[in-house]
Amino acid sequence: MKVGDMTTDTEITDKAAEKAADTVAVNDAVKLPPEEVARLTDDIIAALKTVYDPEIPADIYELGLIYKVELEDDRSVKIDMTLTAPACPVAGEMPIWVENAVSSVEGVGPVEVNMVFDPPWDMSRMSDEARAALNMW
Repeated sequence: MKVGDMTTDTEITDKAAEKAADTVAVNDAVKLPPEEVARLTDDIIAALKTVYDPEIPADIYELGLIYKVELEDDRSVKIDMTLTAPACPVAGEMPIWVENAVSSVEGVGPVEVNMVFDPPWDMSRMSDEARAALNMW
């Protein structure tokens, strides 16, 4: 980090909120109260942040492996995710880890995790937090 390149807490919070808004979509038909949607969104993201790629010391959310999370009116959750590489050794296990983590969120219904490879993952999808954890500045 260079002098003068400091990020304020407000900027970090704004970036995190922007990333959450980009990742978590609420189906237009959802009739849940806005505060419940906000709580579920925060809790789902927190759950996703408990899942780590075993080869990389950063969680899958900050790595940018979660492409989309969609909350439905029945509280079911659909997640599109990817891997850093299609031949990842935990390709068969990681979607189960994600499903289990999000299923543990209070108030969430069934969770469906879809593995997608389009667009392919690249390092530009990583957050500043992941870059710091991996010393990739």
